[in-house]
Amino acid sequence: MDNRSGIGVFDSGVGGLTVAAEIMDQLPKEKIIYFGDTARVPYGGKSKETVTRYTEQIIRFLLSKDVKALVVACNTMSALALDTVEKGLSIPIIGVIKPGAKTAVNTTRNGKIGVIATESTINSGLYPGYIKELDSTVEVVGKACPLLCPLVEEGMIEDPVTDEMVRRYLAVLKEKEIDTLILGCTHYPLLKNTIGRIIGDKVNLVNPAYETANGLKELLLSKGLLNDDNEVKEHEFYVSDSAKKFSAFASTILHKKNIRAKTVNIE
Repeated sequence: MDNRSGIGVFDSGVGGLTVAAEIMDQLPKEKIIYFGDTARVPYGGKSKETVTRYTEQIIRFLLSKDVKALVVACNTMSALALDTVEKGLSIPIIGVIKPGAKTAVNTTRNGKIGVIATESTINSGLYPGYIKELDSTVEVVGKACPLLCPLVEEGMIEDPVTDEMVRRYLAVLKEKEIDTLILGCTHYPLLKNTIGRIIGDKVNLVNPAYETANGLKELLLSKGLLNDDNEVKEHEFYVSDSAKKFSAFASTILHKKNIRAKTVNIE
């Protein structure tokens, strides 16, 4: 396998750009081939079977781009589809749940960890499961936040409506006196300022995007797949709908000019 090949990063929409940004920062020599399923976002209320089928379609597309590794930059896909799709893959794949869970356990002081995520991720029970494997004494409080992903996709990051929804969702977690909060959807780091202001500065926010990029670096290193070529990389971006809207949003998030996504049909 050529270590100069790209890394496939995919999400239900724009949220995975938070993971892509961390990979670009931590692994600047790597080329990213990103796919956002903007035509079918959000994934949070969809069944395991549907999410798995969508994930398989995306992986087939990215494999056609000769990627050397895959990053499931979506908590819902990591929760519902990762165990199924990784079987039979000849390249390494990493999700976002385990890295975030590990960091949360290492961060908490009072043993009370909150998780905000989509309905599917919360209902999967994977975050509490992984956390309990690491420390059975930790109390985990989960809260589904189904409206936050659509609000981010609509660009309503700093909006009174988003403020109000975050306030409502976090109320139960504030009552439980958590000291650590996992942003269990890759869209949520885009709301980090709002979430941090409302939950309070005594609560540590865990961003799985950062931890996933760090885990990817370790994975590539262990497989001998780190790119040591100094050639400037031109990242590729693909979406299933509205390339113009995505490109404008991506340029803002990644602080890069002239990002031009292409619309593709992967079904």
